[in-house]
Amino acid sequence: MTDTKIPRHLAVILDGNGRWAKSRHLPRLMGHRAGVRRLEDMVRLVKREGIRYFSVYAFSTENWNRPVMEVTGLMRLFEYYLRKKIKEIKEEGARLRFCGRKDRIPEKILSLMEWSEDYTKDEKILDFIVCLNYGGRAEILDAVNSIIAGNPTAPITEQDLKNHLYLPDVPDPDLIIRTSGELRLSNFWLWESAYSEYYFTDKYWPDFGEAELKKALADYAGRERRYGGLKG
Repeated sequence: MTDTKIPRHLAVILDGNGRWAKSRHLPRLMGHRAGVRRLEDMVRLVKREGIRYFSVYAFSTENWNRPVMEVTGLMRLFEYYLRKKIKEIKEEGARLRFCGRKDRIPEKILSLMEWSEDYTKDEKILDFIVCLNYGGRAEILDAVNSIIAGNPTAPITEQDLKNHLYLPDVPDPDLIIRTSGELRLSNFWLWESAYSEYYFTDKYWPDFGEAELKKALADYAGRERRYGGLKG
């Protein structure tokens, strides 16, 4: 695979943790724990593949509607991950970044997020972006409202909107992978995914290992991206 065929920005919709657990007669939170362990492995794998940006859809603006016990468990798991694994992330040369709204996230987790971003800010091998309390529609609305607040009368250009997205310096995803057999966007990177390639797999996220990643990257390498233009 040549460098030009490696996605600069790989994004993954982490789906199927609960169903993975159910298929094994385990509580749903056990599936989320297995998903976090898989994510630890994936950070190392994508770095090895030469991918520069790796973003994951960890918790959406709609996920607050899940049962309170599950949401509480997810927040505790996220807190544990930040406390125990951030040193390993830094040792991988990864800069940890977060994308999404800050409202509704517990204050102690917000403080950990800010500390983690600062702790890893100088790492340059990989930007590891966790989309937490993120929604594509919310991001676009927040961008528009931010522009209007600065200049309520000027027409909004495409560049204006891009400059006011949550992470304007991050390039658009080249490849978006969704696990668990679902075939929808689920409000992920709506603006940024205008010309992204998609790869869908029936594998639940905890089962998406190195072989599955290589299969997805090989599939991507065989595609021709024309961005609306004609084939040469």
